Amino acid sequence: MGSRPEDNGTRCGLWSSPRDDAYRCATIIVIKRATAAFSLIGCIFMLLMIWLLRKYNSLAQKMIFSLTVAAFFDSIAYVMGDAGPDGALCNFQAWWLTYFDWSALAWVCCITLNLYLNVVKKMRTEQFERAYHATAWGMPFVLSCLPLFGDYYGPAGAWCWITNEHAAWRFAIWYVPLFILIFLMMLCYLRIVYVAKQRVLLVEEIKPLKWYPCVYLAVTFFPLLNRLHNAVSPNNPSFLLLVLHVVSAPLHGLANAIVFGLDKETWVQLHFSSLQLAFQSRFCDKTRIKEYRPRNVQYMTQSTDEDSDSCDDTTELFSLKDQGP
Repeated sequence: MGSRPEDNGTRCGLWSSPRDDAYRCATIIVIKRATAAFSLIGCIFMLLMIWLLRKYNSLAQKMIFSLTVAAFFDSIAYVMGDAGPDGALCNFQAWWLTYFDWSALAWVCCITLNLYLNVVKKMRTEQFERAYHATAWGMPFVLSCLPLFGDYYGPAGAWCWITNEHAAWRFAIWYVPLFILIFLMMLCYLRIVYVAKQRVLLVEEIKPLKWYPCVYLAVTFFPLLNRLHNAVSPNNPSFLLLVLHVVSAPLHGLANAIVFGLDKETWVQLHFSSLQLAFQSRFCDKTRIKEYRPRNVQYMTQSTDEDSDSCDDTTELFSLKDQGP
């Protein structure tokens, strides 16, 4: 027979009954790790497709790659998070979670700002690439270190984060800025869509990008409700809200992968013949690409009279569709 949760030290200290606390805490941790594992798989899928389909040439594509990297490490934080005792390991897990949560959000904000400058302000933004990286990796580092200075990290239920005794810091360091930024991004996208429709351009390219802030809004709604409940009633946690919290919070990596896969130009390439040719273009050294541009690239199947396994110089891997500047 398997050991009971109360025998293996899995405790959150949230519920008064040791038996109830052990079982509920074990359930929460299993759910959190399962949803985080799905997000981890989604991020790996995105990274593989970005590499395979060469979606890393334009600035926007590079930014989506960086967002995926941040979401990948954030998913690892949720997988490794546990109801551990206060100490250096717990503080490190809390810092890691805060840093990569903020990094992923910062990249979504940078993607939105970049699109706003392109469409509304008619600006070329390649010169801002380093500034985007400095902001999206640097600013989260500062914010995630602030609770360390005050020793505000520690056991926060089924994982380590800012403790219940410092609930105000949870809202100051994460939830209040999060929803302000999401609101501002929504305003930006309304303006972007309006301008794009007036000029009859970029509408298809904007559609998938607008969902990235929506992803963050969706996956942080229940965590916000749970933290509000914790702040109002710290000694009476809601098991249902906690379950909804751990189901939704780790899922933004998977949700990003779904948004990425539903992009029209990506979707048409997600079939066997296109992926086969993409692999050939990666691993067949003699293959020559006749013409290539960083954007609007589609993989096309070879004609029936050509040997798909051949590495002949005349193999044509790309067909370009010009949608204008």
